[in-house]
Amino acid sequence: MTETTSTKASNTKTKEKSLFAQRFRGYFPVVIDVETAGFNAQTDALLEIAVSILTMDDNGLLSLDETIQFNVEPFEGANLEKKALEFTGIDPTNPLRGAVSEEYSLKAIFKLVRKKMKTAGCQRAVIVAHNAAFDLGFLNATIKRCAIKRSPFHPFVSFDTTTLSGLALGQTVLAKACATANIDFNNSEAHSALYDTEKTAELFCFIVNKWQTLGGWPLVIKNEENSENSENNNDIQK
Repeated sequence: MTETTSTKASNTKTKEKSLFAQRFRGYFPVVIDVETAGFNAQTDALLEIAVSILTMDDNGLLSLDETIQFNVEPFEGANLEKKALEFTGIDPTNPLRGAVSEEYSLKAIFKLVRKKMKTAGCQRAVIVAHNAAFDLGFLNATIKRCAIKRSPFHPFVSFDTTTLSGLALGQTVLAKACATANIDFNNSEAHSALYDTEKTAELFCFIVNKWQTLGGWPLVIKNEENSENSENNNDIQK
């Protein structure tokens, strides 16, 4: 009797959770892209950061909700690799960039993420990025430099669209993965945090939504159905 009551309570609690909260075990995926002045998160400057927030409809399908982007001032003593600047085309000294401090950008991003995460009924944000270890490394290093004690992001969990697109599309380069998924991609606009973030967001949504339409989610319900079918078949055989 106690077990039945507990099961009912658990099912009721699950139903009360939003689809978003159920889909990623309470995690709130947030798409991030950074443009930097090198590969070393400890020494090289963060120059741009963009974040795309996702939303989920009543059918459990993801789509892009809102994007926030900042040009960032290099921190004091930051290294600026010439080749990295030539690759991105960013001039950190250009006053027209309207750059803000690292702390200002992070606090604004965290405020938006917390608001959207709460609305979705999730408990912790997780970054989604193409080659996620790179972006997460710079995010964590910047958080540490700014002495921000409370970040909404998990410090080491991430969803890497490089891996996901390799599995789902057979491609690991962002532009090629987007092309395979029939997502428009303009190479002349690439290597801008704003553009790359939104394209990564589209790619992540495509893969997650495709997986769902193929019957890959919700797994619990599918497993329960398979279990019931198996039991019915056993009864028939007996």
